[in-house]
Amino acid sequence: MSNKFQDGCVEENINTESLVRRMLSTDYADKVIVTTIQKLGIALDPANRKNYKERLESLSDQRMVFIFDECHRSQFGENHEAIKDFFPKAQLFGFTGTPIFEQNASYFQVEGKERTLRTTDDIFGKLLHAYTITEAIEDQNVLRFHIDYYKPDSEINAADSIARQAIVEAILKKHDAATHERRFNALLATSSIDDAMHYYNLFKQTQSRRLLEDENFKPLNIACVFSPPAEGDKDVQQLQEELPQEKADNAIEPDAKKKALDIIIADYNEKYGTNHNISLFDFYYKDVQQRIKDQKYSNEDYPHTNKIDITIVVDMLLTGFDSKYLNTLYVDKKLKWHGLIQAFSRTNRVLNGTKPYGNILDFRFQEDALNEAITLFSGNAEKPPKEIWLVDPAPMVIEKFEKAVSALGEFMNAQGLDCLPDEVNSLKGDEARSAFINCFKEIQRLKTQLDQYTDLNEEQKASIELLLPEDQLEAFRGSYLDIAKRLKAEQDYYDEHTLPEVQQLDFEFVLFASALIDYDYIIALISKFTQYKPTKQKMTREQLVSLLSANANFFDERDDLIEYIYSLRADEGLSEKEVRDGYQTFKAEKLAKELAKIAGVHGLETGPLQIFVENIMSRMIFDGEKLSELFDPLDLGWKERTKRELALMEDLTPLLKKQAAGREISGLKAYE
Repeated sequence: MSNKFQDGCVEENINTESLVRRMLSTDYADKVIVTTIQKLGIALDPANRKNYKERLESLSDQRMVFIFDECHRSQFGENHEAIKDFFPKAQLFGFTGTPIFEQNASYFQVEGKERTLRTTDDIFGKLLHAYTITEAIEDQNVLRFHIDYYKPDSEINAADSIARQAIVEAILKKHDAATHERRFNALLATSSIDDAMHYYNLFKQTQSRRLLEDENFKPLNIACVFSPPAEGDKDVQQLQEELPQEKADNAIEPDAKKKALDIIIADYNEKYGTNHNISLFDFYYKDVQQRIKDQKYSNEDYPHTNKIDITIVVDMLLTGFDSKYLNTLYVDKKLKWHGLIQAFSRTNRVLNGTKPYGNILDFRFQEDALNEAITLFSGNAEKPPKEIWLVDPAPMVIEKFEKAVSALGEFMNAQGLDCLPDEVNSLKGDEARSAFINCFKEIQRLKTQLDQYTDLNEEQKASIELLLPEDQLEAFRGSYLDIAKRLKAEQDYYDEHTLPEVQQLDFEFVLFASALIDYDYIIALISKFTQYKPTKQKMTREQLVSLLSANANFFDERDDLIEYIYSLRADEGLSEKEVRDGYQTFKAEKLAKELAKIAGVHGLETGPLQIFVENIMSRMIFDGEKLSELFDPLDLGWKERTKRELALMEDLTPLLKKQAAGREISGLKAYE
């Protein structure tokens, strides 16, 4: 039994008719059914015109098990009571990270004139097992939180619209840092549907103005979602059992809410080329959720224009919704207890080193509420829960960064070298190179963490820059990737001579990849480079090459890109299309030369070898028979043919892997 109507992540999206049919089925495949509590509530509604409840009557005295996820939510409502009444012999199990205790209870049980708070224990009985969020954080199953309690530059005592405008400006200022240059995306939690509407319009107006003022401004993709007035729609009525604020808001001026949502969906359709409408709200809602999750794709594979940067919400998505690429929550909403922890926890799903914590920017300064919630849900922690839940403050991380930089300096000096990027190439032996990898990786890990701190002041930023200036950091990154490429090749071609230090290396290339500096970004920079004479360039050829060298995005083809850049003149005036087409031609010509050289070494014709490679890359399948056919004209015996084939593949395999750019060529492993 799933309670996840909101997150669109149920295993099967079955409607109520299908649910009833499967419940009555004797097919073994229908013994386990994944659905939503809302749909089961509709099935047990005696007023439903399709008489589902009557059809299910034969099941009412049977033994069955219901497993409720997120059982802190609507298990206190009418649906839950209907399930218990209709299935008196059922066994109920509930799962939640934020149970309802007396301190955070808001539902009442009325017996005569006495009202008592209802807790999770009241609903589900004995606790079978407890694994707290504190334990999950300590086990690194979820991330800690970084909280930025935002204070405006000056006290705002004016109308709410002025406060909201200040918040919009702050979000636009901080979003790129918070989301690691838009590698991740965010939610903006608002206190009401009216507030959500205001924020949506403010973002539209503010970004339109910014575009007029600055041609280089890159607007954020903003979506907004809240439930429409139910107006007798059972699905929406059931949904709103879990959306108390939205249910209350829609009772006031429902036509205005409906009109606003119509406009929001129309904007969405125009932006994303969809065709949603308010009468089929669920399809719109699921599309929003999917686009949030599509953040996992690189902009090269799935353009940024198809994604969502910030989704404005009221109650929706603040519980039950999971996306590893959502890392930031902007809060302009009063939150308490389980509501606060659930909302914050949308940001803390573990991904990799580029996502060190969940980022919370709180515009309501709810530090006391956070402390109360942490205390309530921490269980019996051995050390103060805040130390476990929250990341170290910026000064402590800067201190760690300083120690890591000093450690690198001490290591380089011990090798008889100055701590400079140019000196890294002078390291002797793979043991020293492996030590450099581990030293500098720690620097990059801490820098990645600091880059996402949204509360750094100017003095702190200056101290970080002083410890390791950006140009030196970039050059060290390039040296790191050069050495990593060499040692990674040794790992891949492991033999008894490979040092244990090399075998054990984890390069964490993801720390050296940029969401901002993608293929299109580099093509645009190359185009700009060719627009000016050398004395007027905004970015020199050397700076462009350094930028490329310092990013793992181009690990497989950066040598080609650099060689291509050096082949261009600074005053050619090439458009982005001309640069892109020119680069493809450059790569094709380079590949042809490499194949001609390989063909000559192995006594083969260039044409057949080129066709052989093209067929492999078009199908991503290696064909051993086609390999043998290459040697047919040489009329070799089977031993000599086998020897020549293996020699050819030793030269050809690295080239094929480079062309594959990380994709797997089926059947090639036999020759690696």
